[in-house]
Amino acid sequence: MSKRILYERQGRRYVAVHEYDPAIMDGLPQGDHLISVYPGGRSYRYNVTAALAPMIAAGRLAEDAVSQALVKASEMRAHRRPITEAQRLAWENLSKAFGDERYYVEIPSAREVAQAGIEALQAEAERLLTDPNVQRAYQRFLFVCELTRKHDV
Repeated sequence: MSKRILYERQGRRYVAVHEYDPAIMDGLPQGDHLISVYPGGRSYRYNVTAALAPMIAAGRLAEDAVSQALVKASEMRAHRRPITEAQRLAWENLSKAFGDERYYVEIPSAREVAQAGIEALQAEAERLLTDPNVQRAYQRFLFVCELTRKHDV
């Protein structure tokens, strides 16, 4: 394969904007990989256990739904009250203890929390699949799924 120059029309002229080399762009390291393409993006998971690919793909799809649920749930629980005198004093004491250095409290985003949960799910699935009994059960599950899948004829 050879490199290709990609052009973009600007007014009445075409201007080269990218160089595409399939050997580099489509090259993957040895192993099993999962590539998910979705509106507005694409994600690559390298060196996945082939048996876990459906679960990883489902987890990738679930990130958005889990993130949205976390945002909604945290909004429902968020309560803003006027600050009490004790809270104000505690905050001032904290500020004095830190001095001129600036510190702030940071809460992870719903996306980060969802991603951590899905990564934990993947790690646990990989751990479980090291057991030969779980592997056999999973292979039976895949076999039954394949038997019951509706095939397009």
